[in-house]
Amino acid sequence: MKKTISCMNIDQEILYSFGGEKVIYKAKEFIFKEGDYSQYYFQIISGKVKLNIFTENGKEFIHNILGKNQSFGDPLLFIEKVYPTNAISLQTTEIIRMPKDNFMQMLKSNPDISLDMNMCLSQRLYYNNLMVRNLALADPIQRLQGVMDYLKSYHDGDCQHCFPIELTRQQIADLTGLRVETVIRTIKKMVNNKIIKLEGRRILY
Repeated sequence: MKKTISCMNIDQEILYSFGGEKVIYKAKEFIFKEGDYSQYYFQIISGKVKLNIFTENGKEFIHNILGKNQSFGDPLLFIEKVYPTNAISLQTTEIIRMPKDNFMQMLKSNPDISLDMNMCLSQRLYYNNLMVRNLALADPIQRLQGVMDYLKSYHDGDCQHCFPIELTRQQIADLTGLRVETVIRTIKKMVNNKIIKLEGRRILY
């Protein structure tokens, strides 16, 4: 099965030929903010980007962390809606940024890319629905595993214990609606059940 976002890794030469430009963002720099209108397609060359929101009391809620050869921001190019999240670089990050009009022209000129885009958007919707369903479950193991399945769906590879969960225990708690203490206990159970593996404090799924 193709993965959610990693399948939308468009050849860089095609992106440049349709007006894509390389942009470098510093660590902690906003690429776009919640409430902005979508203007670009973004594809990561190197570095990492997190998608998040901040609650009224300043609490951070992380939706995803993306890396090399992954894209973001593209679903909003098809509808006149504002971004529901922020996109923030976690380190110095190189990105190919393509204006919306150029992106649409590229899709019209390359039907195979357009088909891949439809597949990726469908996969995103599928995994989003799975995560929402899992977050409604009472079993904390199922909640954590549902979030990990969702995060792993954005990356290539189906090997066991090879995907690093780039979230702190607090961030996992925020994402699942569980207490940090419950997350810590649940992680220990998941290690014992060989669902995950730990390298120090790093979770491998």
